[in-house]
Amino acid sequence: MALNDTFYVSHGSPTLTIDDGIKARHFFKSWKDKVFSQTPKAILCVSAHFDTAYPTVNVVSGPNDTIYDFYGFPSSMYELKYPAPGAPALAKRVKEALMGAGFERVDEEKGRGLDHGAWVPLMFMYPEADIPVCQLSVQSRLNGTHHYNMGKALAPLKDEGVLVVGSGSATHNLRTLDRHARSSVNASWAIEFDDWLKHALLQRRYEDVNEYKNKAPNAEKAHPSPDHLFPLHVAIGAAGGHPKAKLVHHSWDLGTMSYASYQFTAS
Repeated sequence: MALNDTFYVSHGSPTLTIDDGIKARHFFKSWKDKVFSQTPKAILCVSAHFDTAYPTVNVVSGPNDTIYDFYGFPSSMYELKYPAPGAPALAKRVKEALMGAGFERVDEEKGRGLDHGAWVPLMFMYPEADIPVCQLSVQSRLNGTHHYNMGKALAPLKDEGVLVVGSGSATHNLRTLDRHARSSVNASWAIEFDDWLKHALLQRRYEDVNEYKNKAPNAEKAHPSPDHLFPLHVAIGAAGGHPKAKLVHHSWDLGTMSYASYQFTAS
Protein backbone atom coordinates (compact mmCIF):
# COMPACT_ATOMS: atom_id res chain seq x y z
CA MET A 1 0.00 0.00 0.00
CA ALA A 2 1.52 3.28 -1.10
CA LEU A 3 0.78 6.54 0.71
CA ASN A 4 0.20 9.80 -1.12
CA ASP A 5 1.54 12.47 1.18
CA THR A 6 3.99 13.65 3.80
CA PHE A 7 3.31 16.21 6.53
CA TYR A 8 4.87 18.90 8.64
CA VAL A 9 2.96 19.61 11.86
CA SER A 10 3.53 22.28 14.48
CA HIS A 11 3.27 20.51 17.83
CA GLY A 12 3.55 23.70 19.86
CA SER A 13 3.35 23.59 23.64
CA PRO A 14 3.11 20.31 25.60
CA THR A 15 0.02 21.81 27.28
CA LEU A 16 -1.83 20.87 24.12
CA THR A 17 -2.28 17.52 25.85
CA ILE A 18 -4.57 19.00 28.53
CA ASP A 19 -5.75 22.40 27.24
CA ASP A 20 -8.87 22.10 25.10
CA GLY A 21 -8.65 25.81 24.34
CA ILE A 22 -5.66 25.29 22.02
CA LYS A 23 -7.14 25.15 18.52
CA ALA A 24 -4.44 22.84 17.20
CA ARG A 25 -5.60 20.16 19.62
CA HIS A 26 -8.86 19.92 17.68
CA PHE A 27 -6.94 19.80 14.40
CA PHE A 28 -4.96 16.79 15.59
CA LYS A 29 -8.10 15.10 16.92
CA SER A 30 -9.76 15.45 13.50
CA TRP A 31 -6.75 13.97 11.70
CA LYS A 32 -8.21 10.71 10.42
CA ASP A 33 -11.60 12.21 9.57
CA LYS A 34 -10.58 15.47 7.89
CA VAL A 35 -6.88 15.42 7.05
CA PHE A 36 -5.51 11.98 6.19
CA SER A 37 -7.77 8.93 6.02
CA GLN A 38 -5.17 6.39 4.90
CA THR A 39 -3.88 4.04 7.59
CA PRO A 40 -0.07 3.77 7.47
CA LYS A 41 1.82 0.57 8.15
CA ALA A 42 4.31 2.57 10.23
CA ILE A 43 5.14 6.17 11.06
CA LEU A 44 8.52 7.87 10.75
CA CYS A 45 8.49 10.98 12.92
CA VAL A 46 11.24 13.57 12.49
CA SER A 47 11.10 15.51 15.74
CA ALA A 48 12.72 18.80 16.67
CA HIS A 49 13.42 17.33 20.10
CA PHE A 50 15.70 14.59 18.80
CA ASP A 51 18.81 16.58 17.87
CA THR A 52 22.09 14.78 17.23
CA ALA A 53 25.41 15.34 15.48
CA TYR A 54 24.59 12.71 12.84
CA PRO A 55 21.27 11.33 11.54
CA THR A 56 20.07 8.89 14.18
CA VAL A 57 17.14 6.49 14.42
CA ASN A 58 15.66 5.10 17.59
CA VAL A 59 15.55 1.32 17.70
CA VAL A 60 12.84 -0.09 19.97
CA SER A 61 11.63 -3.69 19.82
CA GLY A 62 8.71 -3.45 22.24
CA PRO A 63 6.42 -0.54 23.08
CA ASN A 64 8.02 2.90 22.94
CA ASP A 65 8.59 4.62 26.25
CA THR A 66 7.05 8.07 26.69
CA ILE A 67 9.74 10.71 27.25
CA TYR A 68 8.74 13.74 29.34
CA ASP A 69 11.30 16.18 27.96
CA PHE A 70 9.66 19.27 29.48
CA TYR A 71 9.69 20.82 32.92
CA GLY A 72 7.41 22.74 35.28
CA PHE A 73 4.08 21.64 33.84
CA PRO A 74 1.03 20.19 35.68
CA SER A 75 1.69 16.78 37.22
CA SER A 76 -1.09 15.15 35.19
CA MET A 77 0.97 15.63 32.03
CA TYR A 78 3.70 13.36 33.39
CA GLU A 79 1.19 10.53 33.74
CA LEU A 80 0.24 10.45 30.07
CA LYS A 81 1.46 7.47 28.06
CA TYR A 82 1.75 6.75 24.36
CA PRO A 83 3.05 3.16 24.14
CA ALA A 84 3.04 2.81 20.36
CA PRO A 85 5.06 -0.19 19.15
CA GLY A 86 8.63 0.42 18.14
CA ALA A 87 9.59 -0.08 14.50
CA PRO A 88 13.06 -1.66 14.35
CA ALA A 89 12.58 -2.85 10.77
CA LEU A 90 11.73 0.70 9.72
CA ALA A 91 14.75 2.02 11.60
CA LYS A 92 16.94 -0.36 9.59
CA ARG A 93 15.24 0.68 6.37
CA VAL A 94 15.76 4.38 7.12
CA LYS A 95 19.43 3.80 7.84
CA GLU A 96 19.86 1.86 4.60
CA ALA A 97 18.09 4.55 2.58
CA LEU A 98 20.17 7.38 4.00
CA MET A 99 23.48 5.58 3.62
CA GLY A 100 22.53 4.49 0.12
CA ALA A 101 21.97 8.17 -0.73
CA GLY A 102 25.46 9.10 0.39
CA PHE A 103 25.04 9.93 4.08
CA GLU A 104 28.24 8.41 5.39
CA ARG A 105 27.19 8.00 9.01
CA VAL A 106 23.77 7.11 10.42
CA ASP A 107 23.60 6.17 14.09
CA GLU A 108 21.20 4.06 16.12
CA GLU A 109 19.95 4.85 19.61
CA LYS A 110 18.65 1.64 21.09
CA GLY A 111 15.80 1.83 23.56
CA ARG A 112 15.10 5.54 23.16
CA GLY A 113 11.38 6.20 23.38
CA LEU A 114 9.25 8.97 21.90
CA ASP A 115 9.88 12.58 22.86
CA HIS A 116 7.00 15.04 23.11
CA GLY A 117 7.53 16.26 19.56
CA ALA A 118 6.33 12.81 18.52
CA TRP A 119 3.93 11.55 21.15
CA VAL A 120 2.01 14.77 21.82
CA PRO A 121 0.57 15.09 18.28
CA LEU A 122 0.40 11.33 17.70
CA MET A 123 -1.70 10.71 20.81
CA PHE A 124 -4.47 12.71 19.12
CA MET A 125 -3.79 11.71 15.51
CA TYR A 126 -3.65 7.97 16.27
CA PRO A 127 -5.00 7.60 19.83
CA GLU A 128 -5.09 3.80 19.69
CA ALA A 129 -1.26 3.80 19.75
CA ASP A 130 -1.29 0.69 17.57
CA ILE A 131 0.86 1.89 14.64
CA PRO A 132 4.63 1.28 14.92
CA VAL A 133 6.63 4.48 15.29
CA CYS A 134 10.29 5.21 14.58
CA GLN A 135 11.98 8.55 15.18
CA LEU A 136 14.68 10.21 13.09
CA SER A 137 16.78 13.06 14.48
CA VAL A 138 17.61 16.50 13.12
CA GLN A 139 21.07 18.05 13.03
CA SER A 140 20.69 21.65 14.15
CA ARG A 141 24.36 22.43 13.38
CA LEU A 142 23.70 21.83 9.66
CA ASN A 143 21.28 23.52 7.23
CA GLY A 144 17.97 23.23 5.44
CA THR A 145 19.45 21.68 2.29
CA HIS A 146 20.97 18.85 4.35
CA HIS A 147 17.54 18.04 5.79
CA TYR A 148 15.82 18.39 2.42
CA ASN A 149 18.29 15.85 1.02
CA MET A 150 17.59 13.54 3.95
CA GLY A 151 13.94 13.72 2.97
CA LYS A 152 14.69 12.98 -0.69
CA ALA A 153 16.53 9.83 0.38
CA LEU A 154 13.47 8.74 2.34
CA ALA A 155 10.90 9.38 -0.41
CA PRO A 156 10.65 5.66 -1.35
CA LEU A 157 9.23 4.93 2.10
CA LYS A 158 5.85 6.28 1.01
CA ASP A 159 5.59 3.42 -1.47
CA GLU A 160 6.14 1.03 1.44
CA GLY A 161 3.21 2.39 3.46
CA VAL A 162 5.28 4.60 5.79
CA LEU A 163 3.86 7.95 6.84
CA VAL A 164 6.62 10.57 7.15
CA VAL A 165 5.74 13.33 9.62
CA GLY A 166 8.02 16.24 10.46
CA SER A 167 7.15 17.69 13.85
CA GLY A 168 8.33 21.15 14.88
CA SER A 169 6.83 24.62 15.02
CA ALA A 170 6.40 27.17 12.24
CA THR A 171 7.67 29.84 14.65
CA HIS A 172 9.58 28.93 17.79
CA ASN A 173 11.10 31.50 20.12
CA LEU A 174 10.36 30.52 23.71
CA ARG A 175 11.76 33.78 25.09
CA THR A 176 9.04 35.79 23.36
CA LEU A 177 6.00 33.80 24.46
CA ASP A 178 3.26 35.78 26.19
CA ARG A 179 1.71 33.41 28.72
CA HIS A 180 -1.37 35.64 28.96
CA ALA A 181 -2.03 36.04 25.23
CA ARG A 182 -4.48 34.02 23.19
CA SER A 183 -4.63 33.57 19.44
CA SER A 184 -6.02 37.05 18.71
CA VAL A 185 -2.88 38.83 19.91
CA ASN A 186 0.19 38.08 17.82
CA ALA A 187 3.56 39.78 17.32
CA SER A 188 4.09 41.40 13.92
CA TRP A 189 7.53 39.85 13.42
CA ALA A 190 6.09 36.36 13.92
CA ILE A 191 3.23 37.04 11.53
CA GLU A 192 5.67 38.30 8.88
CA PHE A 193 7.82 35.17 9.07
CA ASP A 194 4.80 32.87 9.15
CA ASP A 195 3.27 34.59 6.11
CA TRP A 196 6.56 34.41 4.20
CA LEU A 197 6.84 30.70 4.94
CA LYS A 198 3.26 30.04 3.88
CA HIS A 199 3.62 31.83 0.56
CA ALA A 200 7.01 30.26 -0.16
CA LEU A 201 5.57 26.79 0.41
CA LEU A 202 2.35 27.33 -1.51
CA GLN A 203 4.34 28.77 -4.41
CA ARG A 204 6.74 25.81 -4.20
CA ARG A 205 9.78 28.03 -3.70
CA TYR A 206 11.60 25.25 -1.90
CA GLU A 207 15.07 26.59 -2.61
CA ASP A 208 14.04 29.75 -0.78
CA VAL A 209 12.76 27.63 2.11
CA ASN A 210 16.06 25.78 2.22
CA GLU A 211 17.79 29.17 2.39
CA TYR A 212 15.23 30.69 4.76
CA LYS A 213 17.88 32.30 6.97
CA ASN A 214 18.88 34.55 4.06
CA LYS A 215 15.44 34.89 2.47
CA ALA A 216 12.80 35.16 5.20
CA PRO A 217 12.02 38.24 7.29
CA ASN A 218 12.82 37.91 11.00
CA ALA A 219 14.31 34.44 10.46
CA GLU A 220 16.65 34.54 13.45
CA LYS A 221 13.93 35.83 15.76
CA ALA A 222 11.37 33.30 14.56
CA HIS A 223 13.89 30.47 14.95
CA PRO A 224 16.85 31.31 17.22
CA SER A 225 17.68 27.63 16.79
CA PRO A 226 16.63 25.88 13.56
CA ASP A 227 15.66 22.58 15.18
CA HIS A 228 11.89 23.24 14.99
CA LEU A 229 11.99 24.14 11.29
CA PHE A 230 14.28 21.42 9.93
CA PRO A 231 11.58 18.70 10.16
CA LEU A 232 9.76 20.75 7.53
CA HIS A 233 12.64 20.36 5.09
CA VAL A 234 12.64 16.60 5.58
CA ALA A 235 8.90 16.42 4.94
CA ILE A 236 9.23 18.40 1.71
CA GLY A 237 12.02 16.20 0.40
CA ALA A 238 10.29 12.98 1.42
CA ALA A 239 7.22 13.87 -0.65
CA GLY A 240 9.30 13.34 -3.79
CA GLY A 241 9.66 15.45 -6.91
CA HIS A 242 8.52 19.07 -6.68
CA PRO A 243 5.53 18.56 -4.39
CA LYS A 244 2.40 20.62 -4.04
CA ALA A 245 1.99 22.15 -0.59
CA LYS A 246 -1.31 22.63 1.23
CA LEU A 247 -1.89 24.49 4.48
CA VAL A 248 -3.97 22.06 6.53
CA HIS A 249 -4.12 24.02 9.79
CA HIS A 250 -3.31 27.48 11.03
CA SER A 251 -3.72 28.99 14.47
CA TRP A 252 -1.74 30.98 17.02
CA ASP A 253 -1.11 30.72 20.72
CA LEU A 254 0.90 32.65 23.32
CA GLY A 255 1.40 35.62 21.03
CA THR A 256 4.25 34.30 18.88
CA MET A 257 3.70 30.56 18.41
CA SER A 258 2.31 29.54 15.03
CA TYR A 259 0.69 26.13 14.71
CA ALA A 260 0.82 26.21 10.90
CA SER A 261 0.86 22.67 9.51
CA TYR A 262 1.34 21.53 5.92
CA GLN A 263 0.65 18.59 3.63
CA PHE A 264 2.93 17.76 0.70
CA THR A 265 1.77 15.76 -2.32
CA ALA A 266 4.15 14.70 -5.09
CA SER A 267 3.22 16.10 -8.50
